[in-house]
Amino acid sequence: MKRMMRMILALTLAMSLMAMPVMVSADPVLDGVHDQSVMAGTEFDALAGVTATDSDGSDLTSMIMVESLPELNFKNGKATPENPGEYELVYTVTGKDGVTSEDYATLTVTKKTAEEVVYKAFDFATVEVTDSHGWEAKIGESADASAALKNGAYVIEIKNPGDGDGAVQLAKAGYALKAADYKLKIWAKSTKPTYAHILARNENAEGWETFGGAFNVRIGEEVAPLELTFSSEGEGSAELLFNLGKITPNPDNAEDTTPEDFTVTIDKIELYEISGEEHEVPVYTADFTRNEGVTAEAGDGASASASFADGKAVVTIENYPTEGGVWSVKANIALDGVTIEQGQKYYYSFTLNAQNGQSGEALVESAARSWECRANFNGLSAPAGEDTVVSAVFVAEATVDDPVIRLQIGNAPEGAANNTITISDVVFGRMEGDKETHKTIDSFMPFGPGTANAENPAYPWQTFNGTDEDNARGVGTIWTENGSFFYRIDNGGTVDWHNKLICGFGSNPLTLPADSYFTVEITARATKPVSCGVFLNPMGGWDPRVSEGMSLTEEFQTFRFTTTDTLIMDMDFELLFQFGSEALANSGEVTIEFQNITIYQQSVL
Repeated sequence: MKRMMRMILALTLAMSLMAMPVMVSADPVLDGVHDQSVMAGTEFDALAGVTATDSDGSDLTSMIMVESLPELNFKNGKATPENPGEYELVYTVTGKDGVTSEDYATLTVTKKTAEEVVYKAFDFATVEVTDSHGWEAKIGESADASAALKNGAYVIEIKNPGDGDGAVQLAKAGYALKAADYKLKIWAKSTKPTYAHILARNENAEGWETFGGAFNVRIGEEVAPLELTFSSEGEGSAELLFNLGKITPNPDNAEDTTPEDFTVTIDKIELYEISGEEHEVPVYTADFTRNEGVTAEAGDGASASASFADGKAVVTIENYPTEGGVWSVKANIALDGVTIEQGQKYYYSFTLNAQNGQSGEALVESAARSWECRANFNGLSAPAGEDTVVSAVFVAEATVDDPVIRLQIGNAPEGAANNTITISDVVFGRMEGDKETHKTIDSFMPFGPGTANAENPAYPWQTFNGTDEDNARGVGTIWTENGSFFYRIDNGGTVDWHNKLICGFGSNPLTLPADSYFTVEITARATKPVSCGVFLNPMGGWDPRVSEGMSLTEEFQTFRFTTTDTLIMDMDFELLFQFGSEALANSGEVTIEFQNITIYQQSVL
């Protein structure tokens, strides 16, 4: 009986204990721990700005301990490192309940240097543009209009369009032809919707004769390509005409006509000469019914996986990265048995369907060596829920023994936290034949293609647009005015290299001397909020010595970015501002104004 009573008592006690609330100790919180940099021989206060709070809200700041690897001799949180290099700092604090928290930071100790001096201050004096690449504005007597090269573009202001389409005209005479197909792309916008005729007049004909024309071409308020295609059976010459005078497409609707008091802005004109023929020779066709051929990679806090269903590959992105970029999630389409030879012409095509839409990069490169062995660089942009054919024709920039089509898709679509991407109909092959395409770009920038750099060493600026290489998006122009440097993005790309501003390019690099640290100081604003990456990168490879972000607002801000390593020899660099993003692509025109860009030097003692 006593034994039974003891058992009942023990059971009752146990049940009582289970019903009691369990007290769980919370970790104390460290705040203000961050990476820092200090010059060798200078005292460093590791605890400056660092605080600690216990789970009950009490202050534990005085209890913080800091250690480093390699070891530094801290006293009251202060130390004087003598040897340059990186030190891993470990912060610890223990709360009243005996619970310990840790946080980490990196201390970069630089070499002893002289005082900071100006190495290069860029001069943004106004540069007049005089090269129209042969394009001449012609204004008829019935029209009231003017044309000029300004703000990095050909700008035509039309108060009265006259009595016919040729009353306001932009013309390029003497365009040499051979037996070939031709394409003309005029990237233009208008302050009011209007019309244009685009013509290629045969200059060798006795009367009025054209090789072809594009009529009643609509010009909208956003930059877009206006196209004309035509052919020539042999040698000759054409006068290319862009007619902006009075056009009424439908005589029965007089209100649908060219307006008055509007401005047409032309960022660039692209000219293609296409001769010969070629055909596709497939060398690889994916078979996803075997449940192989696509893999997924994820980093920077992202999570992704690949699977197969209904003869298609499915890449599931459970979550996008918390930091990083487009490279943080990758889908690799294997090209088993394929060897890519440098200089050979190839093509690929596949269908992509992204549940929430997706932009990114489509690269043909080594599975193992990635960007170090890359044959082609391309972009991709797919709207939500629609089948999109992603394709390219390219001449391989490198020989690749283990190629993949690598989709870098780490940027989340706007408003999306995850995604499901389906890949199908993958074909890769060689292009065979004698087809050649020669493309020239008539740009109206003071630093445009073929005019900047070596020809203007005082102004080593260039802009690269995604459409320059026939990607779907990316158009911009640059100019100087009133002591400032302007970069207007008329068409934002979905990836950062679609809108790129470059200082130091080709034969006019930005040369930096050895045994020094450099600080890039930038004062800039934008007509609307926009972000970009800032990179100081050695020419000929990708190893940026500055890799930072810059968020611009409508007010001027000054940013300073400093290198943490010295150079062992003089090196040629490019200073890159990369703007493209899905947000930019959806934001419309934006103009960035740089008031100051200065490079400071600190020489090692």
